[in-house]
Amino acid sequence: MSGQNRGSHGRNGKSANSTRRMYDSYVDGSAVRKLQPASAKRQHARPAVQTRSARRNVVKAAPMNMGYIAVAATAFVIVCCVLMSYIKLQSDITNHIENISSLESQLNEMKLANDETYTKIMSSIDLEEIKRIAVNELGMKYAKEGQVVQYTGEGNDYVRQYSEIPK
Repeated sequence: MSGQNRGSHGRNGKSANSTRRMYDSYVDGSAVRKLQPASAKRQHARPAVQTRSARRNVVKAAPMNMGYIAVAATAFVIVCCVLMSYIKLQSDITNHIENISSLESQLNEMKLANDETYTKIMSSIDLEEIKRIAVNELGMKYAKEGQVVQYTGEGNDYVRQYSEIPK
């Protein structure tokens, strides 16, 4: 090992590693270089060409200015408002569907009650009693042969009367 301090102990008994830690440099060869503090060395040792990851780190570390914060806050507020209105619309739709279901069930119940009442009324009517009252008490009579006039409709929805109906 001709003049190299790698892994060997120097005159003072310290290893090269301890010297490296002390001055943050490593002496290789017999010529002694001027030692610089570690902070000064780091300032001069910046690479001229940055890698992609270094550029990404610089972009990530860039401070946010007030304009960026204002735009982000405005976007956040707009997104929150849109989401709140969407949730309100969903809630309104659900309430309307429940209301429609309730009204439909109420309509079905009313139809059933109406049909039952109609059936009850129709079953309680005695047509023979109505005929007896009309003929005997009110003096109504059956129509004779000449009194019934039949007509045929020609596709019209109404009838035109050209003369008085005979009595």
